[in-house]
Amino acid sequence: MKILVTAFDPFGGEKINPALEAVKLLEDEIAGAEIVKLEIPTVFHKSAEVMREKALEIKPDMLLCIGQAGGRYAITPERVAINQDDARIPDNEGNQPIDVEIQKDGAPAYFATLPIKAMVEKIKAAGVPAAVSNTAGTFVCNHIMYNALYLAEKELNGIQAGFIHVPYIPEQVVNKPEQPAMSLVDMAKGLTAAIEAMVEFHDKEDLKLVGGATH
Repeated sequence: MKILVTAFDPFGGEKINPALEAVKLLEDEIAGAEIVKLEIPTVFHKSAEVMREKALEIKPDMLLCIGQAGGRYAITPERVAINQDDARIPDNEGNQPIDVEIQKDGAPAYFATLPIKAMVEKIKAAGVPAAVSNTAGTFVCNHIMYNALYLAEKELNGIQAGFIHVPYIPEQVVNKPEQPAMSLVDMAKGLTAAIEAMVEFHDKEDLKLVGGATH
Protein backbone atom coordinates (compact mmCIF):
# COMPACT_ATOMS: atom_id res chain seq x y z
CA MET A 1 0.00 0.00 0.00
CA LYS A 2 1.18 3.49 -0.88
CA ILE A 3 -0.05 6.75 0.70
CA LEU A 4 0.73 10.17 -0.73
CA VAL A 5 0.95 12.77 2.05
CA THR A 6 1.10 16.44 1.02
CA ALA A 7 1.89 19.47 3.17
CA PHE A 8 1.99 23.20 2.48
CA ASP A 9 4.94 25.55 2.67
CA PRO A 10 4.76 28.54 5.10
CA PHE A 11 2.17 31.24 4.38
CA GLY A 12 0.51 34.30 5.86
CA GLY A 13 3.75 35.83 7.09
CA GLU A 14 4.80 32.75 9.07
CA LYS A 15 8.39 31.50 8.76
CA ILE A 16 7.39 27.89 9.32
CA ASN A 17 4.45 25.67 8.51
CA PRO A 18 3.98 23.01 11.20
CA ALA A 19 2.11 20.82 8.72
CA LEU A 20 5.22 20.50 6.56
CA GLU A 21 7.61 20.07 9.49
CA ALA A 22 5.43 17.36 11.05
CA VAL A 23 5.17 15.48 7.76
CA LYS A 24 8.96 15.57 7.45
CA LEU A 25 9.12 13.72 10.80
CA LEU A 26 6.91 10.86 9.61
CA GLU A 27 8.52 7.48 9.04
CA ASP A 28 8.79 6.32 5.43
CA GLU A 29 6.68 3.29 6.34
CA ILE A 30 3.70 3.31 8.70
CA ALA A 31 1.61 0.23 9.49
CA GLY A 32 3.13 -1.49 6.46
CA ALA A 33 2.22 1.35 4.09
CA GLU A 34 4.82 3.26 2.08
CA ILE A 35 4.60 7.00 2.87
CA VAL A 36 5.43 9.34 -0.01
CA LYS A 37 5.84 12.93 1.23
CA LEU A 38 5.25 15.95 -1.00
CA GLU A 39 5.69 19.66 -0.27
CA ILE A 40 3.16 21.79 -2.14
CA PRO A 41 2.93 25.57 -2.53
CA THR A 42 0.30 27.58 -0.68
CA VAL A 43 -1.02 28.80 -4.00
CA PHE A 44 -4.47 28.30 -5.51
CA HIS A 45 -4.44 25.81 -8.43
CA LYS A 46 -0.65 25.44 -8.48
CA SER A 47 -0.89 23.34 -5.29
CA ALA A 48 -3.40 21.05 -6.99
CA GLU A 49 -1.26 20.79 -10.12
CA VAL A 50 1.79 19.71 -8.11
CA MET A 51 -0.31 17.16 -6.20
CA ARG A 52 -1.93 15.81 -9.36
CA GLU A 53 1.38 15.37 -11.16
CA LYS A 54 2.84 13.36 -8.27
CA ALA A 55 -0.31 11.32 -7.74
CA LEU A 56 -0.54 10.32 -11.41
CA GLU A 57 3.13 9.39 -11.31
CA ILE A 58 3.05 7.13 -8.23
CA LYS A 59 -0.61 5.96 -8.28
CA PRO A 60 -1.20 5.98 -4.49
CA ASP A 61 -3.78 3.85 -2.73
CA MET A 62 -4.76 6.78 -0.50
CA LEU A 63 -4.21 10.53 -0.51
CA LEU A 64 -3.86 12.64 2.64
CA CYS A 65 -3.29 16.41 2.66
CA ILE A 66 -2.06 18.30 5.74
CA GLY A 67 -2.36 22.02 6.51
CA GLN A 68 -2.10 24.56 9.33
CA ALA A 69 -5.12 25.92 11.19
CA GLY A 70 -3.80 28.42 13.70
CA GLY A 71 -6.12 28.77 16.68
CA ARG A 72 -7.16 25.13 16.88
CA TYR A 73 -6.07 23.14 19.90
CA ALA A 74 -6.25 19.69 18.29
CA ILE A 75 -5.42 17.69 15.19
CA THR A 76 -8.60 17.86 13.16
CA PRO A 77 -9.49 15.54 10.27
CA GLU A 78 -11.86 17.43 7.99
CA ARG A 79 -15.30 16.10 7.05
CA VAL A 80 -16.09 18.15 3.94
CA ALA A 81 -14.63 20.45 1.27
CA ILE A 82 -16.77 22.91 -0.69
CA ASN A 83 -16.47 23.96 -4.33
CA GLN A 84 -15.64 27.56 -3.50
CA ASP A 85 -12.55 29.72 -3.16
CA ASP A 86 -13.13 32.80 -0.99
CA ALA A 87 -9.74 34.00 0.22
CA ARG A 88 -9.56 36.29 3.25
CA ILE A 89 -5.84 36.84 2.53
CA PRO A 90 -3.74 36.44 -0.63
CA ASP A 91 -1.92 33.18 -1.27
CA ASN A 92 1.86 33.04 -1.65
CA GLU A 93 1.70 34.43 -5.19
CA GLY A 94 -0.77 37.21 -4.41
CA ASN A 95 -3.89 35.46 -5.70
CA GLN A 96 -7.06 36.24 -3.77
CA PRO A 97 -10.07 34.64 -5.47
CA ILE A 98 -13.43 35.64 -4.06
CA ASP A 99 -16.57 33.54 -4.61
CA VAL A 100 -14.95 31.45 -7.37
CA GLU A 101 -15.75 27.82 -8.20
CA ILE A 102 -12.80 25.46 -7.81
CA GLN A 103 -13.93 22.98 -10.47
CA LYS A 104 -16.76 23.81 -12.87
CA ASP A 105 -17.59 20.14 -13.41
CA GLY A 106 -17.16 19.19 -9.75
CA ALA A 107 -19.77 18.52 -7.09
CA PRO A 108 -20.92 21.40 -4.84
CA ALA A 109 -19.02 19.62 -2.06
CA TYR A 110 -17.07 16.43 -1.46
CA PHE A 111 -17.05 14.52 1.80
CA ALA A 112 -13.78 12.97 2.96
CA THR A 113 -13.60 9.30 2.07
CA LEU A 114 -11.04 8.58 4.78
CA PRO A 115 -12.24 7.03 8.09
CA ILE A 116 -12.20 10.35 9.97
CA LYS A 117 -13.91 9.04 13.14
CA ALA A 118 -11.49 6.13 13.43
CA MET A 119 -8.62 8.53 12.80
CA VAL A 120 -9.75 10.81 15.63
CA GLU A 121 -10.05 7.88 18.03
CA LYS A 122 -6.62 6.55 17.10
CA ILE A 123 -5.02 9.97 17.56
CA LYS A 124 -6.64 10.32 21.00
CA ALA A 125 -5.46 6.84 21.94
CA ALA A 126 -1.92 8.01 21.17
CA GLY A 127 -2.38 10.75 23.77
CA VAL A 128 -2.81 13.64 21.33
CA PRO A 129 -5.88 15.94 21.21
CA ALA A 130 -8.08 15.34 18.15
CA ALA A 131 -11.55 16.16 16.87
CA VAL A 132 -13.58 16.04 13.68
CA SER A 133 -13.78 19.40 11.93
CA ASN A 134 -16.80 20.32 9.84
CA THR A 135 -15.21 23.22 7.99
CA ALA A 136 -11.94 23.32 6.10
CA GLY A 137 -12.35 27.07 5.52
CA THR A 138 -12.32 28.65 2.07
CA PHE A 139 -8.57 29.22 1.62
CA VAL A 140 -5.98 26.93 0.00
CA CYS A 141 -6.58 24.12 2.54
CA ASN A 142 -10.18 23.69 1.42
CA HIS A 143 -8.98 24.15 -2.16
CA ILE A 144 -6.51 21.25 -1.95
CA MET A 145 -8.91 18.98 -0.07
CA TYR A 146 -11.57 19.59 -2.70
CA ASN A 147 -9.09 18.95 -5.50
CA ALA A 148 -7.77 15.80 -3.81
CA LEU A 149 -11.27 14.33 -3.72
CA TYR A 150 -12.01 15.57 -7.24
CA LEU A 151 -8.78 13.98 -8.48
CA ALA A 152 -9.54 10.74 -6.66
CA GLU A 153 -12.96 10.57 -8.29
CA LYS A 154 -11.98 11.63 -11.79
CA GLU A 155 -8.51 10.14 -12.32
CA LEU A 156 -7.49 7.83 -9.46
CA ASN A 157 -10.20 5.17 -9.54
CA GLY A 158 -11.99 6.50 -6.48
CA ILE A 159 -9.17 6.07 -3.96
CA GLN A 160 -9.76 7.34 -0.44
CA ALA A 161 -8.71 10.94 0.15
CA GLY A 162 -9.00 13.65 2.77
CA PHE A 163 -7.40 16.41 4.78
CA ILE A 164 -6.12 17.06 8.30
CA HIS A 165 -5.53 20.45 9.94
CA VAL A 166 -2.86 20.84 12.62
CA PRO A 167 -2.41 23.67 15.17
CA TYR A 168 0.40 26.16 15.59
CA ILE A 169 3.66 25.00 17.18
CA PRO A 170 4.94 26.85 20.31
CA GLU A 171 7.42 29.11 18.52
CA GLN A 172 4.58 30.51 16.40
CA VAL A 173 2.56 31.71 19.40
CA VAL A 174 5.29 33.53 21.33
CA ASN A 175 3.67 36.80 20.24
CA LYS A 176 0.13 35.45 19.88
CA PRO A 177 -1.39 35.58 23.38
CA GLU A 178 -3.90 32.88 24.27
CA GLN A 179 -3.38 30.93 21.04
CA PRO A 180 -3.05 27.16 21.55
CA ALA A 181 -0.03 25.26 20.28
CA MET A 182 1.20 21.68 19.94
CA SER A 183 4.73 20.31 19.72
CA LEU A 184 5.96 18.89 16.42
CA VAL A 185 6.70 15.60 18.17
CA ASP A 186 3.07 15.28 19.30
CA MET A 187 1.89 16.40 15.87
CA ALA A 188 3.92 13.71 14.14
CA LYS A 189 2.70 11.16 16.69
CA GLY A 190 -0.91 12.15 15.97
CA LEU A 191 -0.47 12.05 12.19
CA THR A 192 1.18 8.64 12.47
CA ALA A 193 -1.80 7.38 14.46
CA ALA A 194 -4.18 8.83 11.86
CA ILE A 195 -2.37 7.00 9.08
CA GLU A 196 -2.45 3.78 11.10
CA ALA A 197 -6.23 4.15 11.27
CA MET A 198 -6.38 4.82 7.52
CA VAL A 199 -4.58 1.56 6.86
CA GLU A 200 -6.62 -0.40 9.40
CA PHE A 201 -9.95 0.86 8.04
CA HIS A 202 -8.99 0.92 4.37
CA ASP A 203 -11.53 -1.76 3.48
CA LYS A 204 -13.89 -1.23 6.42
CA GLU A 205 -16.68 1.16 7.34
CA ASP A 206 -15.72 4.09 9.55
CA LEU A 207 -16.63 4.07 13.24
CA LYS A 208 -20.07 5.43 14.17
CA LEU A 209 -19.18 7.83 16.96
CA VAL A 210 -20.27 11.36 17.88
CA GLY A 211 -18.20 13.85 15.95
CA GLY A 212 -20.67 16.62 15.30
CA ALA A 213 -20.89 20.14 16.63
CA THR A 214 -23.75 22.37 17.80
CA HIS A 215 -22.37 25.40 15.96
